Amino acid sequence: MKNVLTIAGSDTCGGAGIQADLKTFSALGTYGMSVITAVTVQNTQGVFGCQDITPEIISAQIDAIFTDIIDVAAVKVGMVSQTETINAIALKLEQYKPKNVVIDPVMISKSGFDLLQPQAKDTLIKRLIPLATVLTPNLPEAEVITGMKINTIEDMKEAAKKIYSMGAKNVFVKGGHLENDATDILFDGEKITVFNGKRFDTKNTHGTGCTISSAIASNLANGLSVEDAIKNAKEYISIAIEHSFSIGKGVGPTNHFYSLYKKAGIIND
Repeated sequence: MKNVLTIAGSDTCGGAGIQADLKTFSALGTYGMSVITAVTVQNTQGVFGCQDITPEIISAQIDAIFTDIIDVAAVKVGMVSQTETINAIALKLEQYKPKNVVIDPVMISKSGFDLLQPQAKDTLIKRLIPLATVLTPNLPEAEVITGMKINTIEDMKEAAKKIYSMGAKNVFVKGGHLENDATDILFDGEKITVFNGKRFDTKNTHGTGCTISSAIASNLANGLSVEDAIKNAKEYISIAIEHSFSIGKGVGPTNHFYSLYKKAGIIND
């Protein structure tokens, strides 16, 4: 079993952040480990507060993993809200040089809470993007990174190329915010690959970005190519969204273990 590390924030209600990452790692047959960058105060109705972990403790957590665990096959980086946090993580990734690094540039929660401080944006672009095997921005994030408006598939392609020029080896722009079907774009520096996906009629999509980036990391750890890792991750998140559920008054989580529960006979269609 491959070891996969998430470096991200904690989600109180378990639908996003490290909780979603660890569920995804387990569902896809990898062993999950975590470095916590921040503790958020949130539920299905929104994010109400955040306490950042100090850069020293973040660095120490990363050291604890890489100085003991023999092989970290992939790292997923999620919520990194401060300049100091980003620099600490970048230094450690440069030191330990994990083979696969999936970076989800988390910036704003669905409820509109700023998860990346505005002054930290440039640091994320300069320090983390060049370390990404795969970068996974959604449309609002891609707009912030590129400074352009994205309204069409062609805009997504242009944005992917712009972000690639910033140093990421592969750029996966997620089109879930477009009005039509969930079409995503991958640019690897040479070709554009279009991934078409079905849009499901549900409000319960909390943690989808965290989940798909973690699925890509798991698939890369298991030896898949970038394109196949994304294809399989799309299939996984589609099932999780299709069978998402409500746990509170607002936006509920996806169903990370649906396929496993179905095989075990715990749930039936």
